Amino acid sequence: MRCVLQRVTRSSVDVGGKTVGAIGPGLMVLIGVREDDTDADLDYMIRKVPDIRIFDDADGVMNLSVKEAGGSILAVSQFTLYGDARKGRRPSYSHAAGPEAANAMYERLVEAWRAQGITVETGIFRTEMQVSLINDGPVTILLDSRKEF
Repeated sequence: MRCVLQRVTRSSVDVGGKTVGAIGPGLMVLIGVREDDTDADLDYMIRKVPDIRIFDDADGVMNLSVKEAGGSILAVSQFTLYGDARKGRRPSYSHAAGPEAANAMYERLVEAWRAQGITVETGIFRTEMQVSLINDGPVTILLDSRKEF
């Protein structure tokens, strides 16, 4: 599973000209589900995203999580995070999970974050969405549940 986290002052997602999700300060999270993701991959993101310390404390040091900073999450499913563009000019999405499996994992992730007391807004799965955000910092972090550095 891959998540792109962007620290934002505000973010929203529109579908068909209507805003379906919006947050103030917090995290805009793009979520990609791989075809063979397991509960271990899901559990990694359930724990990691809300606890990553990328918000400033009173001294201006990135020392707070979105939970500690009182922020929200805007979660948007994005299968293109598994686009493989190493060959040719058209990315292959063969490793992205199919819609049914991806949506199930995405929904479980959103519900787990909400269960932690975080306000979570979402886009609409499998629709064309227009995402707007003001990246704060800018701070952008890529998390991959399987990548070891």
